[in-house]
Amino acid sequence: MAAPFALRELFVELNDLKRVHSAGRIGSIAERLFAQGWSALTGGVDPETVAIDITAKALAASRLCDLDAAFLASAGLAEAEIGDVLTSGLDAVTATVDPELKRRMAVALRSNEVLHGGPLPAFVAALSRQPRAGVTCPGKPRILLEPPENHAEHCLMVAVYGVVLSPFYRADPTLVFLAAMSHHFHNAAMPDAGFTGEMLLGDHLAPIMARTTQWALDELDAPLRETIERARAILPDDATAEGRAFHAADCIDRVLQISQHLRAASLTMDTVLVEMELVHAGPVKGFHDRVLRDMRIP
Repeated sequence: MAAPFALRELFVELNDLKRVHSAGRIGSIAERLFAQGWSALTGGVDPETVAIDITAKALAASRLCDLDAAFLASAGLAEAEIGDVLTSGLDAVTATVDPELKRRMAVALRSNEVLHGGPLPAFVAALSRQPRAGVTCPGKPRILLEPPENHAEHCLMVAVYGVVLSPFYRADPTLVFLAAMSHHFHNAAMPDAGFTGEMLLGDHLAPIMARTTQWALDELDAPLRETIERARAILPDDATAEGRAFHAADCIDRVLQISQHLRAASLTMDTVLVEMELVHAGPVKGFHDRVLRDMRIP
């Protein structure tokens, strides 16, 4: 089965949620959605509701950034108007998304429901502070790309990709979401030395990962802890539909993260000025064009 190429452009765009920040808000959008998801889960919200809600918010934010429900409400929009704006953001990027999943996400955005939040486990902040290793290969020096993503951002992105991929793989999106949100539990305590460091640990790797994973799991109360443990059972391989959706999402995110750096490094002024219309249409565009021409910019 060929992977769903039609979703590629959406995933490229979504990946930038790791890099969007706003005044008065700590962390990237991806980092904050990771925390929102865990707060809702510890607060007792049904995991399926959390998976759809967080994924819907992420897709809408790919165009709206932090023009979210909280901001729109503070700016005076009524509930119906907020729903209109958020679903317009969702509609702008979901032409290739499964129609039933899209419908469910639109319902979630229009409900404008504030999910009840519980206490944030310590691993949420720890994963937000833990940088990813960069590009590593045993026997070779690592390649570091600045700024690095953190593990909270990676887990959130894999969770969102996994939900969007689930209809294609006929997987349970909730199971994929929970597995992705927890798949780097060990890195809350374990610094990320990448593939290189893991190979150098040798026989010590598995017990260290098991021990540090358990530290994170122990921060969760039952029955949520058992629910997460069941979801994590899909992580070792691609033998299940959920495993395939998760591993596809994980692989895509790891490579798109590097692709973003390469894309920025190869950006041309023609793309900026012609394709993206940096100096865009308006009453003073003619004047702007003359100034740039006279100043020989670019």
